[in-house]
Amino acid sequence: MDSIQDLDLTTIATASGVYLMYGISGSDERVLYVGKARNLRARLRNYVRGEDSRAHVQFLLCKVVRVETIVTDTEKEALILENTLIKKYKPRYNINLRDDKTYVSLRIDTQEEFPGIQIVRRVRRDGALYFGPYASAGALKETLKELYRIFPLRHHRWSQCKRRERPCLFYQIGQCSAPCHGKISRDGYRQLINTVIAFLSGRHDEVLNLLRQRMSEAASEMRFEEAARLRDQIRAVEQTIEHQKVVSSDGADLDVVGLHREGGEVEVCLLFVRGGRLVGRRSYAVRWSLDEDELLAGFLQQYYGKDTLIPPTILLPLTPSSDETLQQWLSDRRGKKVTLQVPQRGARAELLALAIKNAAESYRERGDRREARSAVLEDIRNALGLQRLPRRMECYDISHVQGEHSVGSMVVATDGEPDKAAYRHFRIKTVEGSDDYASLHEVLSRRLSRGMAEGDLPDMVLIDGGKGQLAMVEDVIDQLGLASRLDLVSIAKSRVKRNVRGQAVERSEERFFRPGRKNPVVLRQGSPALFMLERLRDEAHRFAITHHRKIRNKAGLESELEKIPGIGPGRRKALLKHCGSVNKIKQAALDELRQVPSLPEAAATAVYEYFHGDDEG
Repeated sequence: MDSIQDLDLTTIATASGVYLMYGISGSDERVLYVGKARNLRARLRNYVRGEDSRAHVQFLLCKVVRVETIVTDTEKEALILENTLIKKYKPRYNINLRDDKTYVSLRIDTQEEFPGIQIVRRVRRDGALYFGPYASAGALKETLKELYRIFPLRHHRWSQCKRRERPCLFYQIGQCSAPCHGKISRDGYRQLINTVIAFLSGRHDEVLNLLRQRMSEAASEMRFEEAARLRDQIRAVEQTIEHQKVVSSDGADLDVVGLHREGGEVEVCLLFVRGGRLVGRRSYAVRWSLDEDELLAGFLQQYYGKDTLIPPTILLPLTPSSDETLQQWLSDRRGKKVTLQVPQRGARAELLALAIKNAAESYRERGDRREARSAVLEDIRNALGLQRLPRRMECYDISHVQGEHSVGSMVVATDGEPDKAAYRHFRIKTVEGSDDYASLHEVLSRRLSRGMAEGDLPDMVLIDGGKGQLAMVEDVIDQLGLASRLDLVSIAKSRVKRNVRGQAVERSEERFFRPGRKNPVVLRQGSPALFMLERLRDEAHRFAITHHRKIRNKAGLESELEKIPGIGPGRRKALLKHCGSVNKIKQAALDELRQVPSLPEAAATAVYEYFHGDDEG
């Protein structure tokens, strides 16, 4: 089939299912778009007959060379399959929440004897209570500090707490009740955790009334120190809730989705309302302009298809396509009923208007930032004499210690912003010892060869180094015939001149080298262009060092196992495979170590005594 018009509709089923549109990318076929339909033949007939006249749809159809369909039993199965295929193929013309990330949440496992609070990024159906989501992990940690100041729960893992010989420092400063050493009863700790759950659930009045009641009881029984502590807790709670804005009088948990469409772009804003209070906001720029109902359905699938909290009610500006199927799917994922609402009046309609207003404001702010970044990229292009605007810049760095555990790093900036989903690590495979030039040659050869095959090449490659590194990478680019396809730049660190006493007296500017140019380019000190390139270089260095330390520490820990009598490479692998990590081996009980396949009793005892001998002594 050369085009969508050549599709034989008589071979297409009239059942529900999923269709995949393929196009040509280089010499290979690639999935361009994945869609679902209640009636596959009816949906594809619209495309074949040209009944969908939208410009972006016609642009897509011109690229389609083949259509594949997958029939499902129900429309809900089609929705689930569509979501799976989008994650697998990442089609260019489906919605792509590029700046999306996993939110952090608070987890309390009430099944534990003395529950603690954990910060997690995955919401599991494990019987624990989850609170959130929270957009900023840093802000959540600050909130948690305040929470510990008000409610002295344990800070560390219970297994770690029980191994301590005395209560930790947090107990000394009044931020832990030390259940590990019997400083609080099980019932007293359970009351404390129930108060925390009520606080995180937004039932602040209930928490304050409970604390005031306990304070009165303590004062009447002349337990004045406890009464003073409860008084301080009450003040802290009152100060905390003063800063939270009430937006819903019914105290409900809601997610509110607002849309703003302008100039072919769509901004989606998601407001999080928990316990009637607005706790967070997140915005997304959607480039592919589907019909708004399809766009909204696709957004809900992508956002809630991950491990994130799903509230009982989601407010929407319009009814999405297949809304009943979406509700069933969301309810299945949550484990309880989920309702999609399009409010027309009242407080919830006002909430929806607030989300739409935030979407419009986010679109304006994003546009301002985009224009500013484009101006900086244009400055980089002119200053360095590049062939094209460096919309995708990649920077590489090598990290090792005396040639051991060499790794390469690739960090990516797209339109001037870090694109962390595109970051990559490289294990050096063909180079022995500390040869940075050869390591860089290997990394660039592997990356650019794969990029040529997949049609995914950068506009500019930035190398951390001087003329030597530049010549090495230039050789790779010439071998692959990419000199006219991408620009190459190297950045040399500034030099520091010192006097006879070793004191720094002068620092030179950062220097940039280009192929075929003898003298370096020096960008104006403090300019946005210089800052952007320095930040990219520093990020590559940080990314490489972080991964190198992780590999080095892991290798050191694994080699530690072989110091144990009776443990060689084979038994080390068996232990790691059974337990999962060295830390888990350290924490494992003797009975658990005895269950490791092919590990004799004597070896299991030796491992346990190696890690626990000091504790027992």
